[in-house]
Amino acid sequence: MTALDLSSPVAVVGTGTMGQGIAQVALVAGHPVRLYDAAPGRAREAADAIGARLDRLVEKDRLTAADRDAARARLLPAGTLAELADCSLVVEAVLERLDVKQELFRELEGIVDDDCLLATNTSSLSVTAIGGALRAPGRFVGLHFFNPAPLLPLVEVVSGFATDVTYATRAYETARAWGKAPVACADTPGFIVNRIARPFYAEAFAVYEAQGADPATIDAVLRESGGFRMGAFELTDLIGQDVNESVTRSVWESFFQDVRFTPSLAQRRLVESGRLGRKTGQGWYDHGGDAERPEPDTAEQRQPPAYVVAEGDLGPAADLLALIREAGIPVREEDEDNGTRLVLPSGGQLVLADGQTSVEFRDVVYFDLALDYRKATRIALSASQDTAPQTLAEATGLFQALGKKVTVIGDVPGMIVARTVARIIDLAHDAVAKGVATEEDIDTAMRLGVNYPLGPFEWSRRLGRSWAYALLDDLHLRDPSGRYAPSLALYRHAHASDKREGTAS
Repeated sequence: MTALDLSSPVAVVGTGTMGQGIAQVALVAGHPVRLYDAAPGRAREAADAIGARLDRLVEKDRLTAADRDAARARLLPAGTLAELADCSLVVEAVLERLDVKQELFRELEGIVDDDCLLATNTSSLSVTAIGGALRAPGRFVGLHFFNPAPLLPLVEVVSGFATDVTYATRAYETARAWGKAPVACADTPGFIVNRIARPFYAEAFAVYEAQGADPATIDAVLRESGGFRMGAFELTDLIGQDVNESVTRSVWESFFQDVRFTPSLAQRRLVESGRLGRKTGQGWYDHGGDAERPEPDTAEQRQPPAYVVAEGDLGPAADLLALIREAGIPVREEDEDNGTRLVLPSGGQLVLADGQTSVEFRDVVYFDLALDYRKATRIALSASQDTAPQTLAEATGLFQALGKKVTVIGDVPGMIVARTVARIIDLAHDAVAKGVATEEDIDTAMRLGVNYPLGPFEWSRRLGRSWAYALLDDLHLRDPSGRYAPSLALYRHAHASDKREGTAS
């Protein structure tokens, strides 16, 4: 089944920010659009607001005046739901309450034609549960747009338990015809993005709660080493702490309080205190007019080591060897069956974060994962109270000689970027194994929906197919709560890879 014909009227019920955005997308694509809101006068106000945004698009040369005028002529406020009777698609964007949505769709079902596609824009409720109130739930789907809908390309097309594949396909193709990047997924808590993104926030908060580093420092490492556009603390301040925590709690409760999705107590206290982020002027950061942004912790300048000895190939950090040589520091390479580390002149070792702690070993400094060690502007190091000061100084000086700012955090297993990426990879593999979505759609969703520098499977291929499993397995030994236990899907993935490569595990 193909996309809806452009002559087919599309209705949007609910005219808040998201409803207006969806209506604008359908309108600019060429459909006649009907707007309905239960509050008197809201539909007319929404139509005027959309018209004003079309004017701005003309001013920015993104829309011609003729196309704007034609779009305005196709946009009609509706005074009653009965005026939506001839629509081929109705998208709901009303209050996030199951009973409200179910009642709306029950009423719509008695108004529109039997072939009309009914869709919810819910981000937190079960599509199956909403559609369960209908006589014919096969034509009911989720169309989860991201805010602002006219600008962000991603649309999650969610099939409920009873959704007919022909209607899901129609919804998918229609979203694509509107210029969006649709991804198909099953009805699971959080769908794709809100399910797989939880560790990005959770691990940052966990490092903070363990007093490993402060919010400004953790954010800087995620941005400047991990390649993420924003850190977890600044992003949740932008989203709203109440909104972000509500989504986390919803996913956690929907998965029967699965420990992998446990909310953060620190974030709960922030919400309870009314510090909700930018909208209240205070969250993790002070957003007052005169407030100064706190600086991340950055180590003082140290002397670089006279040389380093590379044992093993350093795995995902192999690019460091070329950078060290380019900085004029001699590198002696030695084959080592069990080693992937740098040995410093003091005898101390520099090791890529692997889920273990520095205190377990004699004189080991860990360094965090980077998206690209050449382009990274900051590298995090982790040491224990027993680490020799000279070893930490040499490790700091080494990365500073490569042009990096250096942050020293507490003895946190898996550090910041590494544990975050490993958990995202794990949840992605688990989602594929459970039929939530394909690898390609998950990568697309995470890049476009939350602006990750790589999709989880792109990360996995770059880091090595057993990397995430090995790190999480070590983390699980140190925190046996189950939070870091690798999924069966990741276990199978890692060991199948080993078998293909002819190695025992």
